[in-house]
Amino acid sequence: MSLALYRKYRPSIFADVIGQEHVTTPLSNALQSGKIHHAYLFSGPRGCGKTSSARIMARSLNCEKGPTPTPCGLCQSCTDLVANGPGSIDVIELDAATHGLVDDARDLRDKAFFAPVQSRYKIYIIDEAHQLGPGA
Repeated sequence: MSLALYRKYRPSIFADVIGQEHVTTPLSNALQSGKIHHAYLFSGPRGCGKTSSARIMARSLNCEKGPTPTPCGLCQSCTDLVANGPGSIDVIELDAATHGLVDDARDLRDKAFFAPVQSRYKIYIIDEAHQLGPGA
């Protein structure tokens, strides 16, 4: 099975994200200083690295080395969240383009009340949020 190049070579650390220093530098600084906000909004044109940056942020937050701008890539959390990896029970990725209904939003809200199972943080990545339905 062939894999699209942008998926095959998806960056796994902030240093690998090209041309987005105005995004990666503040995120790295926040991780280094421990001043992490409860939510981040990644916006921009298609293909600029929004989803990749969100996934790197998730790996960085839940890495066993700490919250760190450079995840180790070896711990359970890092290996679960690597490209084409099994995924993590504590990092939920929702594609709002296909799951943007009111029931999906309610389900997400209900799950948010539970503490993380294996990781430090429970992280929700809502991709294509602009396509959420009006009631969601």
